[in-house]
Amino acid sequence: MPQVDLIHQVHNRTKRNYLERVVEHDKAECAAIAKQFGKDFWDGDRKYGYGGYRYDGRWRNVAEKLVEHYDLKRGDRVLDVGCGKGFLLFEFTQLVPGIEIVGIDISEYAIEHAKPEVKPCLRVADAVELPFDDQSFDFVVSINTLHNLYNFDLRRALGEMERVGRKKYTIVDSYRNEREKVNLMYWQLTCECFYTPREWEWFFQESGYTGDYGFTFFE
Repeated sequence: MPQVDLIHQVHNRTKRNYLERVVEHDKAECAAIAKQFGKDFWDGDRKYGYGGYRYDGRWRNVAEKLVEHYDLKRGDRVLDVGCGKGFLLFEFTQLVPGIEIVGIDISEYAIEHAKPEVKPCLRVADAVELPFDDQSFDFVVSINTLHNLYNFDLRRALGEMERVGRKKYTIVDSYRNEREKVNLMYWQLTCECFYTPREWEWFFQESGYTGDYGFTFFE
């Protein structure tokens, strides 16, 4: 269960004003709206989430790294837990012709407004109860999703990834010092688990998760 950094470049391309997030808006109200994971979160004002989540190719580099690192090839079945609008899965189809993709997300809005090329492969479902058979995927990935669960549901979701996938990789928010902790608290809107890397690693082990993992830090 090694730590693997495959998202640093994408995460750091976003410029963030942490103080503005809490000074100029009612952060509690914004978070309550964001946690509905509807239009406001994906395509509404930036204070509620993405501020417009549109395909721009940002996930191509991450997909390339995942394909190489996990040796993904034609005929492999790949599941994205928390797929959003399916942009990462679309990149997989472009890089590996013949790969079989499936995506789940709790957001009906995201699935409804998914990238047309992959929309038929996506469905609304909950990470804590994946509607798939044991070991039915060659690779399961979950990026910036599991930290949005309460710890008891996080344990179940990790167990579900372990159950359905042979190879697994998840990325979650974390912090290494007080500055990163404050920045994370200021910036996040939907996060429920605030753990240091050591705490995350402990939780992975306690949950029986044997896949790889990575962290995003708000430096």
